Amino acid sequence: MSDARHAPSPHQETAMQRTAGQTMLECHDLTRVYREGPQDITVLDGLTLTVNAGERVAIVGSSGSGKTTLLNLLGGLDRPSRGEVRIAGESLLNLGEAALGRFRNRHIGFVYQFHHLLAEFTAVENAALPLIVRGQRKKVAEASAMKLLEKVGMASRADHKPGELSGGERQRVAIARALVTDPSLVLMDEPTGNLDQHTAAGILALMDELARTAACAFVIVTHDPALAAHQDRVMRLDEGKLSEQPRASTAS
Repeated sequence: MSDARHAPSPHQETAMQRTAGQTMLECHDLTRVYREGPQDITVLDGLTLTVNAGERVAIVGSSGSGKTTLLNLLGGLDRPSRGEVRIAGESLLNLGEAALGRFRNRHIGFVYQFHHLLAEFTAVENAALPLIVRGQRKKVAEASAMKLLEKVGMASRADHKPGELSGGERQRVAIARALVTDPSLVLMDEPTGNLDQHTAAGILALMDELARTAACAFVIVTHDPALAAHQDRVMRLDEGKLSEQPRASTAS
């Protein structure tokens, strides 16, 4: 008989089911076309991308090149005009809106450029929200959220609402919220853009730890050459196409 005292927590179970090198994200022929008046504007044109568990991939490119559109497609926030996205072996095309929402909560963490924190909630409540949506008791969810807030240097500000926090502090809360569910894949849009050098270094160290110990995959959109160069691979998005870049060519 197994001893329940030594059973892994749900967080541990998720990490145990992932192994470095396992394919975590695949997209094939990913295309997004927008209609603008009488014209069709192709923003993404037949992209192919594979990211393994434990791998960190930066995507660089000029403003307006479609980087945020790509993140939205990878996270199931938008639907492609053509092509397919698979995360943890599941095709997002097969999921209706309700199932897609549940899947995102289980597998995907988002760090948006503009935080999207709920103004009426404290930092710890915002960070705990994905777990509460999942059905965890508030006290348990907030305990998990506090551990992440400690790691991003925000434990002392846990009871403050977003209006009482600086831009950099709000960004750190958003990062904690993205990581609190132990996601398979984290999508980040300029995650360190509002952070000072010391704090940014701490966030990078946390990402390194999660990639190494929990086999979490990261896709990071950035204009920052130093942030891009810190990742395992750098891809450039240009004229709707992705191409792998040498480390010396990360400037956007």
